[in-house]
Amino acid sequence: MATATKPFRVGNWLPSDQEFLRRWLDDLIDEVETTREAPLLPVIEDFARLIREDPEVHMLFSFMLEQVPYKETPTNEPQVKTVEQMLRLFNRIMTHAPEYNESGLVGFPINAILDWAMGTHAGFAAFLNDKVNAQFKKMLDEWAVFLRSSDSAAVLNESDTGWFGRPALTQHMPHFADTYECETTKPHFGFNSWDEFFTRRFRQGVRPVAEPDDSRVITNACESAPYRLSTDVRDKDRFWIKGQPYSLIHMLANDPWTDRFTGGTVYQAFLSAFSYHRWHSPVAGRVVKAYVQDGTYYSETPEEGYDPSGPNESQGYITEVATRAMIFIEADDPAIGLMCVLPAGMAEVSTCDISVYEGQHVKKGDELGMFHFGGSTHCLIFRPEVNLEFDFHGQLPSIDATNIPVNAHIARVVP
Repeated sequence: MATATKPFRVGNWLPSDQEFLRRWLDDLIDEVETTREAPLLPVIEDFARLIREDPEVHMLFSFMLEQVPYKETPTNEPQVKTVEQMLRLFNRIMTHAPEYNESGLVGFPINAILDWAMGTHAGFAAFLNDKVNAQFKKMLDEWAVFLRSSDSAAVLNESDTGWFGRPALTQHMPHFADTYECETTKPHFGFNSWDEFFTRRFRQGVRPVAEPDDSRVITNACESAPYRLSTDVRDKDRFWIKGQPYSLIHMLANDPWTDRFTGGTVYQAFLSAFSYHRWHSPVAGRVVKAYVQDGTYYSETPEEGYDPSGPNESQGYITEVATRAMIFIEADDPAIGLMCVLPAGMAEVSTCDISVYEGQHVKKGDELGMFHFGGSTHCLIFRPEVNLEFDFHGQLPSIDATNIPVNAHIARVVP
C-alpha cells in the first residue's frame, strides 16, 4: 500500500480571505457591466459559440452556475449569474496582467471567477470535457501572447498594487535585486513584460548545485515546498478518491515506460506565486524522452469538497489529469537509472515549456524548462530499485512546509 502525507493548501494563488475575493470579483463585475457593449475577443467568441451550439457543453455550463451552493458563499447570493457574464469576465481578463494586492493575491483570475463552479457536479463534468479544455487552451495561449507583450509590464510598477511596490517587495520578495537578474535603474526593473518577470532568473551563484560531483545526491528540481512523498506507488489506482493516491498509468499517460516505475517512489512539491518558476535537472544524465501531455485546466476532485483556494487540495489528483510535461532522464549513475521529472500545470499556469531535447546530456542543476505565468506543482518519479533517503531540511511535507531552494540537496541514493 502506498504511503503518503496529507495534502495541504499552499501557494498564495487565491486569497485565503473569502471576503477579499468577493470584493475583488464584485469590482471586476462592476467594471465589466460598464463596458457591456464592448465586443468579445475572437477567442472568447469561439468559446461562446461552443457553449451555445454544443448541447452537452451548453447543459453543463448552465447547470454549474445553478448548482453553486449560494447559501454557503460569503454573500449568500450568486456573483457570476450567467454564462454570458462569465464570458465577459474572461474577456476583460485577457487584456490585463494580475496586479499585486497585499490583502490577498488573486494570482489566478480565471480560477477565481470559476472558483465555486469548479466544485459542482456539472463543473466537474465540464472541466473534464475535451472540447472545453481545447477551448481553454486556445484562450490561455492567446492570453500568454498579451503577457509577453510590453503592455503587460504596466503592473510592474512601484505602487501599492505594483509588483515592485513597497508592499510586494517587503512582504514577499525581499532582497529582490540581489537575488534575481534585473536592472533597478530601468523602468520595471528592466523586465519588458509580465512573462519576463515571472520567468526571471536567479543571479549567478544564488542557487549553487549541491554536491555536483556526487552522483548519489539528488537535487531539488524547483524552488518548492514539499507536498507529498509516496512509496510503492501502483500502476493504476483510484486517484480521484480521498487521499488521491498516485496512479502511474494515468500520470504518465500510458507511456510504454510506465511499468518500469510501478512500485517506485513519487516525490511531489508545490511552487508558490512568488517562487522562481524554472525547472532544473535533479541528476546528471541523458534526456531520453521529453514532451507535453495536454490535459485539463480547471478540474478538481469532488472528493475534497469545495476548495476555497482553487485546485490546491487536488494536487495529487491533477498530476493524472492536468496539462503536464514529462521529461525522462537516464541518469549517469546506474543506481538511479531512468527517472522522470513531471511538472504539472494548475489553472492559468498550465503552459509547460520544455527547453531540453531528446538525446541531450544534462548536468545536475541544468535548466530543463519553465512554467509560464507563475508556478504550479511537480513530481520526481523513481524506479522501485532506487532506495532513497529524503532530506526535507528540518521539516515534513505538511501545511507548514516552506520552500526548499532549487538545486539544494533533496535526497540521496542509499544501499
